[in-house]
Amino acid sequence: MQDQAICLFDSICMLCNRSVQYILRHEKAPTITFIAVQSARGQSLAEQYEIDPHCPDTFLFLENDKMLKKSDAVIAVSRHLKGVATVVRYARFIPKFMRDFAYDRVAANRIRWFGQVSECSAPTPDTKHRFVL
Repeated sequence: MQDQAICLFDSICMLCNRSVQYILRHEKAPTITFIAVQSARGQSLAEQYEIDPHCPDTFLFLENDKMLKKSDAVIAVSRHLKGVATVVRYARFIPKFMRDFAYDRVAANRIRWFGQVSECSAPTPDTKHRFVL
């Protein structure tokens, strides 16, 4: 069984919200806990890892006491997924500076390209326990 992992995400970003929903539908096992950066716990985690909680430029993925950001975090999440998303793990063969450059372009434009939500989407009753407030 995989170890428990934490995904810190921007709950007002439509891309981030859709990504969380995708993860929930395609996880191999329910091992990821989700924390919105806008929550008290999320703000604390963001500050601990030097991310501005009011203007996050990445999401964090914590696993096995290791913190991952940007493209490294995306690749780590993909290892928890089944289906088409598993191909993302092969991105590790692309040089990190190139992966992070692409990640930064999407992150800088994510609200403009994908929009934002006026309120955080509520988890379903069967996934509510996976979210920390």
